[in-house]
Amino acid sequence: MSAVREILDRARDGERIGDAEAVTLLESRDLVAVGRAAEELRARRTDPTRITFIVDRNLNYTNICVTDCDFCAFYRRPGDAREGYLLPKPVIFKKIEETLAIGGTGVLMQGGHHPDLGIDYYEDLFRSIKARYPIHLHALSPPEIQHIARRSKLTVWQTLSRLRDSGLDSIPGGGGEILVDRVRDEIAPKKTRTAEWLGVMRHAHRLGMSTTATMMYGHVETLADRVEHMRRIRELQDETRGFRAFISWTFQSDGNRLAAKVPRESMPTSFDYLLTQAVSRIYLDNVDHIQSSWVTQGMKVGQVALGFGADDLGSVMIEENVVSAAGTTHRSTTEEFVRAIKALGKTPVQRDTLYRDVKVWN
Repeated sequence: MSAVREILDRARDGERIGDAEAVTLLESRDLVAVGRAAEELRARRTDPTRITFIVDRNLNYTNICVTDCDFCAFYRRPGDAREGYLLPKPVIFKKIEETLAIGGTGVLMQGGHHPDLGIDYYEDLFRSIKARYPIHLHALSPPEIQHIARRSKLTVWQTLSRLRDSGLDSIPGGGGEILVDRVRDEIAPKKTRTAEWLGVMRHAHRLGMSTTATMMYGHVETLADRVEHMRRIRELQDETRGFRAFISWTFQSDGNRLAAKVPRESMPTSFDYLLTQAVSRIYLDNVDHIQSSWVTQGMKVGQVALGFGADDLGSVMIEENVVSAAGTTHRSTTEEFVRAIKALGKTPVQRDTLYRDVKVWN
């Protein structure tokens, strides 16, 4: 216990903790002490009296995908005429209109690696959206961008430049999973490699685009793998300062092949989730915002997570298809978010994708 106390004291003093120290914290199971330190560090980086959230929509434009990730229950293979889909423009427009009608400011647009969609499709779609609606396009994870580049015979830089010019505003951190190739070989062997994922983000940051970083854990990775993932995020952030937030969530086991490799007794608990999130706040000393994942944990744990280093409750998310396909379905409203935040004695603040205030509840 003294080793944990010593690590936390050094973190409080402004020292950067190393990989071995982060593993020690994850192994310690000392949730209260680690959580308290994470909260202190959160209070120094963001206003401790406020909790932010966003009203947006997960717009999954297609579920057709050639990548066959073991953990994904959402995708359908090309040729699946019964369950595969590609949303037509009028449907996408209607979803955006519904989002704007309830005070939403953005859409998180992600989908499968569709074999028939090149950059012309996305340029046309994004320009069509921007010509009609004042909405932030937070879209296309690094694996999708890499897929578009390959499909279109372009470099990642060319692809990102053209997407940005057609209306892409920022990039989500999807497809990060665990940024350790040994793990990726096991859970998603056809998907973007670690260096490729980081490379897309590096290009985006150099083009002036803000992005988020994510981690999906609790499957075949070790605690050291989780820390290595965070180290890769921290190193790129030192270089570019382009990540505005870090979001981690636990593997959801229903309806996918990866579940067979993860014994029930080793599935991450709420305790594991809170401890991992708290360590991420301490370790990622150069990332401003840590987001609670109520979508996978439920609102009660999501609310508790706001006392373990998180300063943001994430999205009200009026539509979500990927996590729910894996058997976890939590829904919420702006009113429930405001109540949950006020119950903690904090001020609820609706933000936009870039963390600018939209509305403050005093």
